[in-house]
Amino acid sequence: MKTVTYNNVQCEDVIAADSKLTTLEYLESQGLKVNYHCRDGTCGACRCTLNRGSVAYTTEPLAYIRDGEILTCCTTPTSDIDITCKF
Repeated sequence: MKTVTYNNVQCEDVIAADSKLTTLEYLESQGLKVNYHCRDGTCGACRCTLNRGSVAYTTEPLAYIRDGEILTCCTTPTSDIDITCKF
């Protein structure tokens, strides 16, 4: 089980260890507003800062990401994560 903290608020539901949801899909399932456009790592609209934790990429993103950033549309948490997203 993994917890997600989004913009300084911990989400109520944890992510099951065997979940196939991307970080974006999980955030949407929690009723949170998140920027996105392409859902495949091309545009970078879902870029967030990863403050703590780790993620794995389900597909290699084409959008530029800086150190400490992730794309929520093509990642899955591999540990508890704390992310900050601007929208």
